[in-house]
Amino acid sequence: MFTLPILAIVGLFVFVLITTILRRYKRCPSDRVLVVYGKVGGGSARCIHGGAAFIWPVFQDYAFLDLTPNSIEVNLTSALSRQNIRVDVPSRFTVGISTETGVMENAAERLLGLSKDSVHDLAKDIIFGQLRLVVAMMDIEEINSNRDKFLANVASNVEAELKKIGLKLINVNVTDIKDESGYIEALGKEAAAKAINDAKKMVAEKNRDGSIGEAHAHQDQRVKVADAQAMAVEGENLAKIKVANSDAARRQREAEALKLATASEKVQLAKSLEEAYAAEQEAESARAERDRATQNANIVIPAQINKEKVEITAEAEAEVVRRKARGDADAILFKRQAEAQGLFEVLTKQAQGLEQIVKAAGNNSRDAVLLLIVDKLPELVRLQTEAIKNIKIDKITVWDSGSGNSADGKNSTSNFISGLYKSVPPLQEIFNMAGMELPDYLRGKTEAELKKMAEEAKVKTVEVSPEPEKGEGKDKK
Repeated sequence: MFTLPILAIVGLFVFVLITTILRRYKRCPSDRVLVVYGKVGGGSARCIHGGAAFIWPVFQDYAFLDLTPNSIEVNLTSALSRQNIRVDVPSRFTVGISTETGVMENAAERLLGLSKDSVHDLAKDIIFGQLRLVVAMMDIEEINSNRDKFLANVASNVEAELKKIGLKLINVNVTDIKDESGYIEALGKEAAAKAINDAKKMVAEKNRDGSIGEAHAHQDQRVKVADAQAMAVEGENLAKIKVANSDAARRQREAEALKLATASEKVQLAKSLEEAYAAEQEAESARAERDRATQNANIVIPAQINKEKVEITAEAEAEVVRRKARGDADAILFKRQAEAQGLFEVLTKQAQGLEQIVKAAGNNSRDAVLLLIVDKLPELVRLQTEAIKNIKIDKITVWDSGSGNSADGKNSTSNFISGLYKSVPPLQEIFNMAGMELPDYLRGKTEAELKKMAEEAKVKTVEVSPEPEKGEGKDKK
């Protein structure tokens, strides 16, 4: 009796367990992303796309993210381009939640629980900022003409930012781009004008090709007509040529027969002339050789002899000049060497004499100078007297007051003569005029005083000059 309730309870438990397990096993549709959050073993959530997962009760829970694309209209106005021109860029972006691994987790973290309008507004704000940034980095020409580059820049910038919140950029559609200054419109007008001009150019080229084709057709017609006429004329000419060839062949044979006869006569005449000319040539060659030998003997050989003679004479004269110059140079060299040797000997002897004089004066330079001056004193006095010796005085007029002798006992005539003699330069002036300076101890000395000083120097010299003998030097001195 108790077995049936127990079995019923166990069966109920098993049924409840299976029902619970089936209810917690969630399958993910292809248009959604299953987000399992709670205790998922690492990370804040686990995202599943195209599969199923068991949701543990109490510890885990789940939610779905809708993958339906969201179309966002972005009417960007007054965006500043790189050329500082305001541009309007109306566009439409299609975005949706990404199924890429890593990006789905961003969507689970940032978009789970948000409404579709909130996701729309969030994506629109991101697209506005990135679109304005792309426009600021490009020129208007690139935005307008190179749409692929513009869309690639927009896609790369916008998608990178959308991935941060888990979204994916599906499509970008940019409509007409306008600017405030009308620059793009001007570019369009320029392109339209260029297209019209190109079309006109193509029409003109086609007309030109038609005219050229028509002219070629007329040309072909005229060429073919001319060819037909030429063929007819050619037939007539061929007939005439055959007749002319026949006549020419006849005349040729007649001419050949005449030529053979004439040639035979000319050959015989030429042979005879050739033999005569050969004989004359040999005679002329012999005569020319004889004249050449005569001219060589009479002109060339004497000229060569004279040339060699002149060369030998010139060489001999040059050798004489060289030897004479060498002799003169040697003589001058020997003369200068002899003069230098003599001067060296004289200066050497003078130096030795001066050295002996200084030694004789007891190595006293003052006494040595006195000895030299005394030795030359007569010559100096003679030079002083010769200063007025050659003065020619034709007439002397002496004015005398008639009062007799002057206070010093001399009359005017004697005063004139003594004054004339006093005009002779003294010894010190003679040294100055010679470029020498008289020693201080000889300045202002008269001739008598100089003689007296010289005598004293001689006495000292005599006393000093004998060398004392060994052992008695001090006593003798």
